[in-house]
This record gives sequence, C-alpha cells and structure tokens, in this order.
Amino acid sequence: MSSRISQTFEALHLTGEKALIPFITAGYPDIATTEKCIYQLEQSGADIIELGVPFSDPMADGPVIQASSEYALSKGTTLKTILNLVKRVRRKTEIPILLMGYYNPFFTFGLAPFADEAKKAGIDGVLVVDLPPEEAGEMKAETDRTGLDLIFLLAPTSDHTRIKRISKNASGFIYYVSLTGVTGVRSQLDKDIRKQVIQIKKQSNLPVGIGFGISTPEQAKRVAHWADGVVVGSAIIKIIEKSTTPEAITKNIGTFVRSLKKAISQ
Repeated sequence: MSSRISQTFEALHLTGEKALIPFITAGYPDIATTEKCIYQLEQSGADIIELGVPFSDPMADGPVIQASSEYALSKGTTLKTILNLVKRVRRKTEIPILLMGYYNPFFTFGLAPFADEAKKAGIDGVLVVDLPPEEAGEMKAETDRTGLDLIFLLAPTSDHTRIKRISKNASGFIYYVSLTGVTGVRSQLDKDIRKQVIQIKKQSNLPVGIGFGISTPEQAKRVAHWADGVVVGSAIIKIIEKSTTPEAITKNIGTFVRSLKKAISQ
C-alpha cells in the first residue's frame, strides 16, 4: 500500500502541480505553537510537512535552524514529545508528516520501538540527515517493516553510483540538496540544479524534492520548474523567530506559505 507521501505526489502529478513542503522545528518556540503551525501550514497550502527533531549537534544546519533546535531542546522537547504531538494532530488532519533529524535521537530511542511508535502516531516518513545508505540497513529494516518511508539526501557532489544506490534504497521521494554546505537562506541558487535533477530522474522513478537555501517565492517558483516538490525551512523559522506572539507566528507563516504556494502553482 502506498504511503500518504506517495499518494500526495501522485495526486499532484495528475494535476501538474508541485508539492510545497515547509519545514518547522518541533518544539520551537513550544509544542503548543508547533501544533497550531501545522494546522496553519496545511490551511495555507502545504502538501507535506517536515518536522525537525531537535538535536544538540545539528551539523548540516545553518545558524537559524541550529538556534531553533537549541531553543526547543532547552524547553524539554524530545522525540517522545514529538510523537505525542503528531498523535494529537492526527485527530484533525491527514496531511503527510515527515520527521527530519539526526541518527542519535532515533538510535537512543531504539530503532524498532521508534518505528512502531512513529507508525502508531501517524508519521509517514523519516529523513535521517547523517545516515548514508551504506549504514542505513538497520533503520531501513524497521521502516520497511512498519511501512514508513525512508528518505535520503542527494547533493550536487553525488555521482552516478551514489544516485543509483539511493534510488534503490529510498522511498517516498528523494531529497535533493540544492547546494553544498549547511541549510539557510541564500540569495542565489546553484545554476546546475536542473542538470542534476535530470540525472536523478534518469535513474529513479521517485519524485524529487529540492531544499536547502530556498527562501523566496521567486526561488521556489524557479525550482518548481525542475522538481516535484519544494522544501522551505530557514525562511519560515526566521519568521517564527521575529514574530512576538503565537497568533503573530501563525498569521505570518500563513501569509508567507500562501505566497510560496501561489508562486509554485503558476
């Protein structure tokens, strides 16, 4: 049976649309606001939601997401907290939810218990930033067993062999990192994105989502010409950071996400 993530991409493909995938750090500024943000993101046009699992050493993240992760940890956010959050959210929405994080919290929780609890909570997929396919056997066995999508990253430096290996092991979609380096807002995007996406699509039937550095509706629109999905994270976290109340947070991210959805739908 195909996952909610796969079903979403299939439905969008039929209408010629692209998936908008906003990222927010779970527990930033607190769990109650994260829950409100999930509903707001869906109402504003999000197709899939990426929830960041806070970690003390987020090596692939830029300063904006790092700071949000540290803050969420200081408020006591754990993987268990996030699973309980998704369980609550599932009473109100069926939007696909993907956890994005580092291996340590999943390993510490226990891979088999995590896969069971995640499935029970209503999580659809997992992206483990620092888990290459060569070392993903244990995690993949558990995600396959419970029907969770395991999503892998490809980068501009990924060669033919790496693309082939990830295409074989991934499910849901392939996450293409649009630039080398850490996450964060960028004024310019790599001009080779289109060429790389063509290479990936030659070797995989999976949809390709592009993220890292996409921070404006204009950039999202450009990337949407080549990708099946567009991931936006740091720009949304910045809006949360600058908003003074939970009401302002939901209002401001709603406005921004609507502008992204409008841009990628043109």
